[in-house]
Amino acid sequence: MTAMTTPHHQVAEATARMRGIADTLVEASVWSMSAPEAATTLMELGRLKAQVIELEARVAAHADEVEVGTDVGATSTANWLAHQTRQTRSAAARTVHLGHDLATYDRVRSALAHGNLRLEQADVIIRSIRALPDGLDSELLARAEEHLVTAAQEHDAKRLTILGRRLLEVIAPDLADQHESDLLEREQTKAAQACRLTMSDDGHGKVHGRFTLPALQAAELKKMLLALAAPKHLAATHGPRVERRPGPERMGRAFCELIDRISAKDLPQVGGRDATIVVTIALDALLGQLDKAGILDTGERISPAAARRLACTAKIIPVVLGADSEVLDAGRARRFFTKAQLTALSLRDGGCVAEGCDWPPWMCHAHHWTRWTDGGPSDLDNAGLLCPRHHARAHDPTYDMEKHHNGKVTFTRRQ
Repeated sequence: MTAMTTPHHQVAEATARMRGIADTLVEASVWSMSAPEAATTLMELGRLKAQVIELEARVAAHADEVEVGTDVGATSTANWLAHQTRQTRSAAARTVHLGHDLATYDRVRSALAHGNLRLEQADVIIRSIRALPDGLDSELLARAEEHLVTAAQEHDAKRLTILGRRLLEVIAPDLADQHESDLLEREQTKAAQACRLTMSDDGHGKVHGRFTLPALQAAELKKMLLALAAPKHLAATHGPRVERRPGPERMGRAFCELIDRISAKDLPQVGGRDATIVVTIALDALLGQLDKAGILDTGERISPAAARRLACTAKIIPVVLGADSEVLDAGRARRFFTKAQLTALSLRDGGCVAEGCDWPPWMCHAHHWTRWTDGGPSDLDNAGLLCPRHHARAHDPTYDMEKHHNGKVTFTRRQ
C-alpha cells in the first residue's frame, strides 16, 4: 500500500475526515436505533454511497490523466489501482472509465454527486445515450440526458432501460421508429447468435442446465410454463389447495410437464425415426410383477414405476431379445426399414458403428450392408447404424469399408 501523505487539497482533506468518522463507527452498535431512524439512516447511507462512488470515479479519472502508477512501472492507472486495492483489474478499470464518462455526462455526474442517483441507474443512462444514432446535435443529447436523470427519481435501473430504448420518441419523434427497428434487428441477430443450452448430469438422477434465449422465444416459454403452473391447472390435475404463486419448484414441474406434452409427431424425424425416447424393460417389470429398472436408449436408467407411467400413454413395440440382449425379432422386412426395425437397431448398435464414432443412435441412419439394388434384404442382419458423415462415406467410391466380427466398421481411402 502507498503511504498517505498529509492532505492539502480539499478533496483529500475531506476524504481523510470521512475515513476518520467511519473509523469511529466500527464498533458502534445499531440495536438501539428505532425503526424510523434505521429507515432514514439506510436511505442516507445509500445517498452517501452514491456520492463516494462519484468522488472515487472523479479522482480515478484525474489519476489516469496524470498517469499515477507510472513511477512504479504500472502499465495503466487501472492496473495500479487493482494492485494497490486488491480489486480485479476489470473492477478497477470500470472505476476509471466511469470517471471519464462522468466528465462527459455532467448531469449524470451532478445527480450522482448529490446522492440523487444510483450507480446502476447512471450506467443505464450513459449506455442509453450512447446507443442513440450518430449525428444528433448536442442540444438533443442534453435533453436526453436530462430526461433520463429526471426519470431516475421515480424509476429503477430496469425501468430506465426500457425508457432509454424509447428515448428518441421524446427528443426526436421523427427518427424514433426507424431507430427502434434498426436496434431491434441488431439485438435479435445478436440474441440468435448467443443461443446456448448446456445440460449436465450429476449422476444422482438430476440434470442441471443453463440456457440463453432470444426475448421472443423466452416470452413464449414463460407463457407456456405459467399456463401449466397456474393454480387452476394445478387444481385440475393435482387437486385443490395448491399455492397461488408459481415459484421455482412449480415452474420446474411445469417445464417437465411441457416436455412430456410434446408429441413426437410435432418434431422432425431423425434418420427415419421419430424423436422418441425408447425404454427397454422386462415384461414382468412392465406388468408390475418385478422391480427392475428400465433402460433408456440414451443410456440412463429409470425406475420401474416411471417406465410403467410412460407405458400408459406411449406406443409399445415388443422386441424379443436373446440371452445376451441380442435383438431377435422386431418387425417385418421391406424396401425401407420400419420404425420397429430402426428401434431395434438403436437398441442393438447403440449409435454409429463406425470405429471411434460417438454419434448417438437417434441421429444415425440405417444402412444396408448389401445394397437393396444388389439383392440385399431389409432385415436386421443386413443393417447397421451410421451417422450422416459415415453413411456418406459408405457410399463414397473413394473409400473401402470393412465390417468386423464385433459389428464395427472401418473406412480406408483407396489408393
